[in-house]
Amino acid sequence: MTGLLFMQHGVQKLLGLLATPGRPAMPTPAPFTRLWIAGVLELFGGPLFALGLCTRPVAFLLSGEMAVAYFTVHSKRAFFPIMNGGDVVVLFCFIFLYFVASGAGVYSLDGWWSRRRR
Repeated sequence: MTGLLFMQHGVQKLLGLLATPGRPAMPTPAPFTRLWIAGVLELFGGPLFALGLCTRPVAFLLSGEMAVAYFTVHSKRAFFPIMNGGDVVVLFCFIFLYFVASGAGVYSLDGWWSRRRR
C-alpha cells in the first residue's frame, strides 16, 4: 500500500492527474530538474516497492528522496513535521528506511526470485 500511495505523488508531478479539488493541476516539471527527478522516483519506485522488486536499493533511493524533500522544502516552514506539512514525508522516509534493513519478505518478487534460484 505504501508503494501505491507513493506512486500517486509521481502521477501528480509528472502526469498532472489526481489534482487536489479546487487547485489547478501542477504543470509538468522540466526534465532533469529536482522536481522531475522526484516525480520519476515516485512514479516508478512506488510500483517497484509495492511489488517487492529490487526492494532494498529502491527503498534506499526513496528514503533518501524523502529526506532531501523534508530538509529542502518542509523544514524551512517550521520545526515540527505536523506544523510544516512534512509528517507524510517523514513517515515515508522511515517506512522505506525500515525496508532497506529488512528486505521485502517472502511474499514479494524478491522473495520469489530468491526461492526460485535455490
